[in-house]
Amino acid sequence: MPPTPVTDNPSIGSAPSKFEALKAASGYLKEPLLSELDTESRHFTESAVQILKFHGSYQQDNRDNRRKGVEKDWQMMLRLRSPGGRIPPALYLALDDLADRLGNGTLRTTTRQAFQMHGIAKADLREVIGTIVRSMGSTLSACGDINRNVMAPATPTQSGGYPAARQLADDIADLLTPQAAEGSYLDLWVDGDLAYRIKPRVAVRKVKARQGEGAIFSGDAAEPLYGATYLPRKFKIAVTVPGDNSVDLLTQDIGLVLFSDAAGRALGCNVYVGGGMGRTHNKDETFARSADPLGWVAIDHVLDLVQAIAALQRDHGDRQQRRHARMKYLIQDRGVAWFRQELERYFPHPIKRLRQEPKAKLLDYLGWNRQGDGLWYVGLPLLCGRLEGDVKVGLRQLVATYQLDVRLTPNQDLLLCNIGSNQRQGIRQALEQLGFEAPEAPARLARHAIACPAMPTCGLAITESERILPQVLNRLEALLASLKIDKSILIRMTGCPNGCARPYMAEIGLVGSGVESYQLWLGGTPGLTQLARPFLEKMPLEQLESTLEPLLSTWNQEAGARTSFGDWINKVGDDRVKALLATP
Repeated sequence: MPPTPVTDNPSIGSAPSKFEALKAASGYLKEPLLSELDTESRHFTESAVQILKFHGSYQQDNRDNRRKGVEKDWQMMLRLRSPGGRIPPALYLALDDLADRLGNGTLRTTTRQAFQMHGIAKADLREVIGTIVRSMGSTLSACGDINRNVMAPATPTQSGGYPAARQLADDIADLLTPQAAEGSYLDLWVDGDLAYRIKPRVAVRKVKARQGEGAIFSGDAAEPLYGATYLPRKFKIAVTVPGDNSVDLLTQDIGLVLFSDAAGRALGCNVYVGGGMGRTHNKDETFARSADPLGWVAIDHVLDLVQAIAALQRDHGDRQQRRHARMKYLIQDRGVAWFRQELERYFPHPIKRLRQEPKAKLLDYLGWNRQGDGLWYVGLPLLCGRLEGDVKVGLRQLVATYQLDVRLTPNQDLLLCNIGSNQRQGIRQALEQLGFEAPEAPARLARHAIACPAMPTCGLAITESERILPQVLNRLEALLASLKIDKSILIRMTGCPNGCARPYMAEIGLVGSGVESYQLWLGGTPGLTQLARPFLEKMPLEQLESTLEPLLSTWNQEAGARTSFGDWINKVGDDRVKALLATP
């Protein structure tokens, strides 16, 4: 459970961590990466790896291929930066080709609406990233201590406030793009070709110019917002519209709910701050946290607010203890009242009371939907987000033939967009041949279940996740059928406690805690509005059914048809749940 808030940052006055010194000495995220990029070594040093993250890549090894006395099977995972999950057709085709030629033949949609590529050799990294940039994509800031990919509802619909929400996500991504590091990025990967520099809209450039003023200014003219050491840790932002919680709003450092008028013009945002999922086993000072409401801000001041919050975290976030460096810990320690008061130094505009929102729902946009202007889109379920084999080949053909936009969802699904009415039948038939006979109706548990990659490539993984989630869901489907339960349950699974698949918001969260063993988290809700709680520290996966059956059976007997499993868990209380879990 979260510790009791304290009044002061306990690390003030301590020496900065080694990561802070490394960032300061990197020349705006260039060295020692540049010096090591073209060496004969098949892997980077640890120092270069930390800088490489800011460029969108993690160094990994395939743990299935580890052999005593043999060098590790070194490879790079590369993640894109794609606000709102939009992948234009030329970029999609380039990624598909790169995955086949220089990766492991697969693409994977992440829970932050971006593609990941796996299996890239160090020697090929410059070609891969350079090709992505020349195809109008980017990997800058996809990882590292900086603002990550900005999320927004993936639907391309032209109705309601969705277009304004997508535009705001794009604007925030451009606003928080690092200035000096962008130059380093282009130097490393496209020989310094400034033609690929991100060009924000005029309105964004005006706000970005204020990064050199007042408390927002870092004191570093080359990197006015971030400074030479950037942020203490990763920083995550999502934008949505009222009622649509496809973005898992409360798990973000900043969550924005954009209100608009009847014509779709943006009015302002409800603002939430301090969410975050990452934690460490047996470290009670680390914990998952859902965001707190901050207030309502008019649309003319939203961009200023976003960069003000980033600057506040830059100045007050913990730079001595990386486990304590996320903004969620700053707010937990100091409190929202302190945060709001301190924010006045960075943000001179009013923050008003929240506007009322409708009940949040986890929307997924699967199946065929009207896009507007005579166009359609189709949402395709991709369990665990892995694109490979015949499905990958077939989707490439559809994108190439019809020049379709692709959009990725936070639920690891994929939307094919901009489909003309006269193209629907041909695309529908092609999708049926790929196994998408009814994309609007996947298996009930698979519909919203997500998992992290885990084994064999993630160096943090304790046990399996992606590779066994289908098996786990099949077992749970069989259990529900045996109990004659026809309701769904939101299930998320990770191979370690870092929370990449956001298991701490699920009705049933399985968090790797040992070989084939998982912490059991319960009490999240279908709309992703309630933080789950841990009930078992090490549940052997072989005991999945016997552990959950008493809970599920009692839920089915006692709860009404409209009461979700997570809501029932919260209603009956932890003592009752623990007693049922102990039932032989």
